[in-house]
Amino acid sequence: QVQLVESGGGLVQAGGSLRLSCAASGRTFSNYAMAWFRQTPRKERQFVAGISWSGSSTYYADSVKGRFTISRDNAKNTMYLQMNSLKPEDTAVYYCARKLLSASKVAVSSDDYRNWGQGTQVTVSS
Repeated sequence: QVQLVESGGGLVQAGGSLRLSCAASGRTFSNYAMAWFRQTPRKERQFVAGISWSGSSTYYADSVKGRFTISRDNAKNTMYLQMNSLKPEDTAVYYCARKLLSASKVAVSSDDYRNWGQGTQVTVSS
């Protein structure tokens, strides 16, 4: 059973930056596409960014395009989300997730992801 552990969240002023990490257990990390989602109490879990198993392809929600960068280091079983130019509307709990099926493409629906971390809170003050 794979375990995902997020870290790096916190409180930051608008315009600031944070870097989230997602550490995965197990030896099959590199076989799966991964993604970051976020959720607030008022909204359903939303796709933020995704990365293919090799790291060669990345995908972003329009709301974060140009500000966030997703990456992964398969040798370290770790995925990252560099968040720059943060806005108050980026405030949410951020989750990392692993695709249900190995060697499959990134998807924007949370239903396509099987394994989830516990989440890390990101709060952006105005």
